[in-house]
Amino acid sequence: MRYYPTDLLLALEEAERPGSGLDELLDAHGLTALRPLFGAGEEFADGLDELLGGLAQYPWQPLTDTNDVDELRPVGTVVLDDHRPGTTLRGLLLAWATGNHVTVRTADPGFWRELTALLRRPGLPLPTARTTPRDTPAEVPGTALRVPDLLPLAAPARAPARYDAPGWDPALYATPDTAGPDPLETRFPAGRPLPGQDAFTAGVLRSDCRAAWTAALSRRTRLYGTTLAAARAAEDPRRTGRLDARLRHTAARARRSPYYRDLPPVRTLDDLPGLPVLDKAALAAHSLPAGRGFASGARPTGEVLRSGSTTGTPRYIVYARTDWDNMVREAVPLFYAMGLEPGDRLVNTLFGGDLYGGLTTTVTEFSRMPLECCTTAQAATPESLLMLARSFGANAVIGVPTLIVPLLREAYRQDPQLRIEKVLYLGTAMGRADRTWLREHLGTRIVSSVLAANDGAQLGYQCAALDGMLHHVNDDYNYLEVVDDQGRHLPDGTAGELLTTTFQKGEGPLIRYRIGDRGRFVHHDCPCGISGRTLEYHGRSDGVVRIMGAALLHGELLDAVSGFGVCELQAEITSQGGRDTLTLRTESPRPLRPEALRAHLADRFPLLAGTRIYEDGAGPADFRVECHAPGALDRHPVSGKIRPVVDRRVDG
Repeated sequence: MRYYPTDLLLALEEAERPGSGLDELLDAHGLTALRPLFGAGEEFADGLDELLGGLAQYPWQPLTDTNDVDELRPVGTVVLDDHRPGTTLRGLLLAWATGNHVTVRTADPGFWRELTALLRRPGLPLPTARTTPRDTPAEVPGTALRVPDLLPLAAPARAPARYDAPGWDPALYATPDTAGPDPLETRFPAGRPLPGQDAFTAGVLRSDCRAAWTAALSRRTRLYGTTLAAARAAEDPRRTGRLDARLRHTAARARRSPYYRDLPPVRTLDDLPGLPVLDKAALAAHSLPAGRGFASGARPTGEVLRSGSTTGTPRYIVYARTDWDNMVREAVPLFYAMGLEPGDRLVNTLFGGDLYGGLTTTVTEFSRMPLECCTTAQAATPESLLMLARSFGANAVIGVPTLIVPLLREAYRQDPQLRIEKVLYLGTAMGRADRTWLREHLGTRIVSSVLAANDGAQLGYQCAALDGMLHHVNDDYNYLEVVDDQGRHLPDGTAGELLTTTFQKGEGPLIRYRIGDRGRFVHHDCPCGISGRTLEYHGRSDGVVRIMGAALLHGELLDAVSGFGVCELQAEITSQGGRDTLTLRTESPRPLRPEALRAHLADRFPLLAGTRIYEDGAGPADFRVECHAPGALDRHPVSGKIRPVVDRRVDG
């Protein structure tokens, strides 16, 4: 069985609660000096994140330069000699955090049995711990672990001849006369007040995570040629409990916020469907600037983003520092899977400014990769693209289709020798006609999509082998569900609304959030080697055209006209005198005849041919088509997106 460090963090959090019995136990044994170690909380979590290369990626560490991983495994059982209770406790906690069983050779077995029983009381999966008398022979099974003593040294106020100990509790801190070999020294400068013992103790475990002795707790194996996604896919997460642990940790962090304070307890993924669905209205009402219901109250760190608000009022989303680190750790393997390789020269045209996340996030992510990145943001022009391709050898472009496709078409018109090997896109769908044009005219070998949202970062992605609506998912980052309108689970193969639960976002986590997208899960055996549950993405929920009692998907309409070279499509529904009018507006690089598109769509979709009538006997809705040149439809000034469906009946 694999044990997860996040379960230990939750056990410590439970021990901290009033009435747990921890204070009484420590007081009975004269060990109250150890109390701050149990309240280390975020300090310990940050230390483990650093030690393990990512709590949320454990037991793997993705390697950014090579796109493979290191795997961490516990050494098995470690043996601790209980010469100083604080030193022994530090060893126990770090050994458990790395998945090791522990044997304590001690003169006080009662204390260690009571303490480990208290930590195990909430029922979280933790390694075992046993005690044995201090005079037990050295051949006790396991790996002997020597945890260095803590040696704080304070300088005298005047011209120090030597440092001396500040006189802190010997249960946790050594003096120069009592310290074991190679203690961990901390030297406090002269002339400054010393920190309080408890305040200093709260950071001890984080310092331990940086110390050399903790390296002995894990065995590291390089999985050459194995990506993070492949390592995860090679095991059954139900058997290893990986996703269960992610959910437990997410729910516990969520309860720190006012909105989720009363969230029901969860143990496994089977409990997830029993949690309430979060809709956009509630999120907006309790998010900045309207409210602080999702704020944890933790020390502010990280980055603030805003939603693009293509279809609604802007919200502001806080990513704590660890959230941001997790986003980068998960995004780098994703971009490799999409087709980027070391040595690529990438033009980043994503929108930035005014706290919008597309550019801000990717600049951080690409800076970790062995790429040369030219960040133009939305200021890119056909001339700048041609210059970067000619002078810098740019071979890849990332951006929103509504921006990059017209730019690339115009750049190609100016120089038909332009070649772009890789095009990565997000924000909106790219029509089949545009994908075909890129391959045929620019020699584009890879056209890949990533599904992302400022609320929770990446949701799904296309490897170089996927096309169309199929996307791989990353359950360890954003766990997706498909549900009906009432939030009830739908079986694989059935289309519905998408819910996401953010497993790696501690500040403002989202649990079963209705993100406004539709799709279904299908089984797909992908040539990239990642097979199984794959998302067939159907687009935005607000990309549904509802008219005359029926519904059409925006993606279906766009796909139906892609053969005409249509690259963008917007549907607008208006109503006057009880009669609805559907107007489809298209963009295409060559002039089109509206009547030809209208006839084609009416033939493809009988609803549009006027064969359906209202139940009250009123006539059919009007159906109109307008054809425009690229760039004619309104783009959102922040995100650059085109609103797919504008329902004036709703907008008023």
